Amino acid sequence: MNDLNLKDHNQNQTYNNIHEFFWGFGSAFHTVYAVVPLFLKKLGAPEAIAMSSTGLFSVLVAIPMLVTAALSRNIVNLKKAVISVHCLILTISFFLGYTFTFTHLGTSPGAWKVYFFFFVLYSLSVGIIVPIWADFLDKTTNKSLRGKFFGLGFAFNSMGGFVGGTVLKFLLKTNISFPRNFGYGFFILFISLLFGTAIFYFYKEKKRTHNKKSYNQFMVETKLIINSHPNFHRYLFSRIFYCATLPAMGLYAIYCQNKFNFDISEVGLFAVLNVTSMGLVSYFSGNIGDKYGHKTSMVFAYSFHFFAVVLALNAKNMFWVYSIFIVIGAGQGSFMPSAMNLIYDFAGNRDKKTYMALIDSFLAPFALAFIIGIGVLVNKGEFVLSFYILGTCLLLAILLLQFFVKDPKENAHQIKSSIE
Repeated sequence: MNDLNLKDHNQNQTYNNIHEFFWGFGSAFHTVYAVVPLFLKKLGAPEAIAMSSTGLFSVLVAIPMLVTAALSRNIVNLKKAVISVHCLILTISFFLGYTFTFTHLGTSPGAWKVYFFFFVLYSLSVGIIVPIWADFLDKTTNKSLRGKFFGLGFAFNSMGGFVGGTVLKFLLKTNISFPRNFGYGFFILFISLLFGTAIFYFYKEKKRTHNKKSYNQFMVETKLIINSHPNFHRYLFSRIFYCATLPAMGLYAIYCQNKFNFDISEVGLFAVLNVTSMGLVSYFSGNIGDKYGHKTSMVFAYSFHFFAVVLALNAKNMFWVYSIFIVIGAGQGSFMPSAMNLIYDFAGNRDKKTYMALIDSFLAPFALAFIIGIGVLVNKGEFVLSFYILGTCLLLAILLLQFFVKDPKENAHQIKSSIE
């Protein structure tokens, strides 16, 4: 499969920037690190459920990924496929907005359970989308420019999030009653994702030959990856401890809300600060990864999240709370382009969907263990102990990644010989 010519790659960069802007704008109204846990809490959900929602999102995303990777190996029209699977999340977003804007279910005693049902469907739909989306982007980008492609794309995602977060803060400050104000936000999410999905139609794809692959071939290749890729194994081991970020993401909002009793409209400002930081760091992270290797950018991602725990443990006023969400944004901005590019680097010429699905499927039980464990501690009021545990795990993740994992770009020839 040949690379795109530079003109087509740059056009795809432009289309992807627009797509990511719409996705970022819409997602600001449903951020899993701030809006979701605080919305659940205000609806009356148990605190442990609200806090664990961010981590549970990642677990639910992982559930369908391996099956999707196996079933989607013989897709001929990737563009049609990526648009089709996005229709799942569009449908869920529409009915989520409709339910909390126009029906009595949003104000019923069990409203949090109704929302939680939609949240589960939303998360599962993301898990179906991601492997096909990743494969589609592999066919619409040039390898040598991929770091910049993702870094710039996620930067535009953050710009959209900045605008969306500003609108969200204004929306929650209006006289529109709860939860209808959030319902309008979910409608905005639907409309924004609709525009973002339509942009896929304009992408240019690489010319490729289609070789049909059987399920048995999928199983053989998966076993080879599992048994013959020690550097990839070490990377996964570091990611086990990085799973500590998942309960932490929801814990920050709940812990700080309990401690400082801020108004729920502050989630709009949290989103603005988070995505601004994410966008700036994402752009530089992609470029650093292209130049020095994406493992370097990933070490920064781990370190930013560790620093967020330190800030939470020492928070004395709202300035510290704002700083937490800025640092989380920097961690996310480093992580997203690095994680995507490391998958492509580890996979080489092999199926990227399988690598992505293996990572998330392997990590899901560990993420669930972190969520349950921290949830038990939170129910007992042990917020500080929870942060100490999460911080220790993140420090271990940093040390493992830095000293035991080789950058897959430098190790590419060894990977090729061990797999092939």
